[in-house]
Amino acid sequence: MRILALSCPAKGAAAAVLSDGEVLATFSAGDAMTGSELLLPMAEAALRSAGITTSDVDLFAVTAGPGSFTGVRIGVALVKGLAFGRGAVCCGVSTLEALAENVVPLAGLVCPVMDARRGEVYAALFRSADGKVVRLLPDGALPATELAAVVARDYPGEPVMLVGDGVSVASPVFRDAGITLAPLPDVLLPHSAVSCGRVALRAARAGQAVDADALAPVYLRECQAETTRRFGGK
Repeated sequence: MRILALSCPAKGAAAAVLSDGEVLATFSAGDAMTGSELLLPMAEAALRSAGITTSDVDLFAVTAGPGSFTGVRIGVALVKGLAFGRGAVCCGVSTLEALAENVVPLAGLVCPVMDARRGEVYAALFRSADGKVVRLLPDGALPATELAAVVARDYPGEPVMLVGDGVSVASPVFRDAGITLAPLPDVLLPHSAVSCGRVALRAARAGQAVDADALAPVYLRECQAETTRRFGGK
């Protein structure tokens, strides 16, 4: 199965082409201001490098959230546009599950965290073992202190691998809660189109792929504009 995977949920953006989980090409940009603008050019470059076109893609994958409202919306809209009318299916991948996929070669508790602002993080919890990750907690938006309290209570004494752009926010809170943090190389911390593609491949094989019309972003909470509108601009 040939997969075009895109990721633009936070800082920067990434695109990758995979064939049954093997990486054929991958490109990434770390500039928070231009990542979304580079997403389509990177997708095109990845396809060229892999020697295929969009007509050859069997599955279009994207990190569908949580994350930046703008980034998630752009990524999902691009995949819907590329897949529409081509007879290919899509898969919206949890950004947090894709982050956990980064550390699949390592065993232990994995806690992907993304800075959700307003004193909160987007987070989930997984266990990595035997080359796969198993979900322990659903995706959610909550204060880092509450997340640390849950992990310390339910998995006492276990080291935790933190990944994602919320590591700098969560690390001191976890340490204050007495949680040991397992060191990871920086290369495993950011969102990855390759990880998105591998999660999407498993989902597609499990019958969870959808057509372009059904693909939708997952925000977990409303954007600031909606909050402002509901409260009369206050």
